[in-house]
Amino acid sequence: MAAVDVAALADGVREGRRASISRAITLVESRRADHRAAARELLTTLTPDAGGAVRVGISGVPGVGKSTTIEALGTYLTGRDHKVGVLAVDPSSVRTGGSVLGDKTRMSTLAIDPNSFIRPSPSAGTLGGVARATSQAMTILEAAGYDVVLVETVGVGQSEITVAGMVDTFLFLTLARTGDQLQGIKKGILEIADVIAVNKADGERVREAEVTAKDLAGALRMVYAGTQDWVPPVLTCSGLEGTGIDTVWSRVLRHREFLGHRGLAEKRAQQQLDFTWALVRDELEDRLRRHEGVRAVRADVREEILEGRLGAAEAADRLLAAYDD
Repeated sequence: MAAVDVAALADGVREGRRASISRAITLVESRRADHRAAARELLTTLTPDAGGAVRVGISGVPGVGKSTTIEALGTYLTGRDHKVGVLAVDPSSVRTGGSVLGDKTRMSTLAIDPNSFIRPSPSAGTLGGVARATSQAMTILEAAGYDVVLVETVGVGQSEITVAGMVDTFLFLTLARTGDQLQGIKKGILEIADVIAVNKADGERVREAEVTAKDLAGALRMVYAGTQDWVPPVLTCSGLEGTGIDTVWSRVLRHREFLGHRGLAEKRAQQQLDFTWALVRDELEDRLRRHEGVRAVRADVREEILEGRLGAAEAADRLLAAYDD
């Protein structure tokens, strides 16, 4: 990427130019020192224009049909004059150095919709780095006028927690007869969900989906019994046929109503505080890896650990001592 004219790039984003939006997201994804400085300036410039979108995180069990459902939801929303941005958080990219470029091909209709913008998340060295890039991409999309941002998490586990920490409402998709209803609650995944939808409720599977939704709703009522908290509604839908998508969206909006203006503002403020510390940890880890003293002892420390001559605690102390020196 050539030298960045931040003011011109910010103007292009505000005007909704797709090339400018893509370039701005690429800029905030970059780890080059000069790009990071330009990205901070860009985000400072755009932040006053951001924050107005409905932010929804979407996850689910493997094979649940996330992309099909996101396309159905996105198409439903663009058909009602919304501008929809889709960001995909891919924890596997932390290992492979790539991103899930297949998202656009799996959402072929939404990908060519002029009122949508789909962007896979890249590797940024750590899951925290991926979250940083995704959160900042969200700011850019909002400044560009996208009033709904859907954040898809491709993996399971920690990535759900990460996505839940950057959105207003977390939508969890599941399937009938997967046996994960109560197990999901034990894992904590369903406990962070605000809306739950049993997908693929079509054809001969409608009844199964309805029974699953009823059982899951009962289990959740037990979990939330005696509290004043929002109890996640359990719905059925078909991303393939588009049925029930309107109800899913209405429950997302109802959850926002439950939070209220003050509750939503407090939630976003807490997310910003958590995100601040995540950025600090990410930056410190990056500085640690680049530090000359650490680089000088890293190979020796690695060899001693692998040979069993050095424990993890002692190794960590040695690396930190090298950094402090």
